[in-house]
Parts: sequence; C-alpha cells; structure tokens
Amino acid sequence: MGVLIMNKLIQTALLGLFTASLAHAGPSSQVAWTPDKLNFIKQANSKNGKGLAAQCAACHGEKGISSTPEFPSLAGQLATYTYKQLQDYKNGQRTHTLMTSIAAGLSDQDMADMAAWYNSLPLPKNKAGKKDLEIAEQLVSEGDGKRTLPPCYTCHGSDGEGERMDIPALAGQQAEYFVATLKAYKNGERHNDIYSRMRILSQQLSDTEIQELAQYYQQLQ
Repeated sequence: MGVLIMNKLIQTALLGLFTASLAHAGPSSQVAWTPDKLNFIKQANSKNGKGLAAQCAACHGEKGISSTPEFPSLAGQLATYTYKQLQDYKNGQRTHTLMTSIAAGLSDQDMADMAAWYNSLPLPKNKAGKKDLEIAEQLVSEGDGKRTLPPCYTCHGSDGEGERMDIPALAGQQAEYFVATLKAYKNGERHNDIYSRMRILSQQLSDTEIQELAQYYQQLQ
C-alpha cells in the first residue's frame, strides 16, 4: 500500500476518534477562526508587540528564545497559535499561575501584537548537534498505522514549522518543555487542544517516544 494512501487511512481513522471524543468534552477554546479574526491577527502591530513582550523576556528570552528548559521558546511561532494560547490562558481553557495572571491584563489587540512580534523572529537554531533518533524519525515521517498514529509532519510540517491556525511550530523547541507538554496532554492536565487531538495522540505514545520526539524537534533547526 502506498505511503499516501496509508497516511490518508490513518488520518480518516483519527478523525473518527476526534469526532467521537466531542460528545464527552467541553469546549477546548473560545477562539473561533473566522475570517475577521484571522484578518485582525494578520494586521497586528509587531512593533507594539515588541514593547509588550519586554515583560516576557525573563522567561522567554529577549528574542523569544528561552534559556530555561521549562519555558518554551516563542521565536518564529505562528501568530495565530500564540494568540490562541494567550486567549486560552485568559479564558481558563489553559492554566498556569503566572501566565493566567499576565494574560488577564492583556487586551485582544495586545495579544495579537505580541503574537505578531514573536512570529517575526527566526526559529531557534540547534546548538547541541544532532543525535540518531530512529524512533522519532519513524513517527515523524511515517507514524504508526497499528496505533492510528499519523505522521507528525502531516500537521506540524516537514521542517517542524507548524501549519494551519492552531498547530504550533516545533522546530528548535526546548526538549524539556516539549516533554512536559505532551505528558500534560497525556494525563489530561492540559486540555485546550481542538478536538482533543493531542490528548488522543499522546496517550498512545510511550515515555521513550515522547523523549525522542522532544530531542528530534529541538535539534531540527
């Protein structure tokens, strides 16, 4: 069976799981991707966002590249994704003591401007060298049909650049933060993923696979 056909079958089966999960889950976000909302973010003021982001430098770095493993790098992240996360913090779909407090003081315009600023920055570069990560490479390029796991690249891009409105860029991301994020999805602590996508997928991944994927994406750039 061809790779494209297999990927299509995997994605169709996964969509069925997503749809079934909706009957048991509340809204994962209050952000609706209407044309007006997308245009609002597209027209955001990144210069203003740079000034607003100064308050974030201690955790996320002056250029959006975190030097602390437990905090994510935001440089190069899709503006729509960053905007959604800030909205989710403010609305309670995602919780974190510090971020919830910060987001509460931001207007929609502030969030869009900050998201535009981070998006304008280059993705983090790999400084640690590359390791042979066969397990991760298999999951990223082919997935696992037996577990209905689609290839990671179908959503996150061939270079980890992210795609669509709510699928983040992963290239250069802090491995420790990546691991913590997937484990939070896996145990249900984090639940702001649309259609429960990452919750469903992460529950099928072993700790070893999560660790390898984290290293793979951290060294991708």
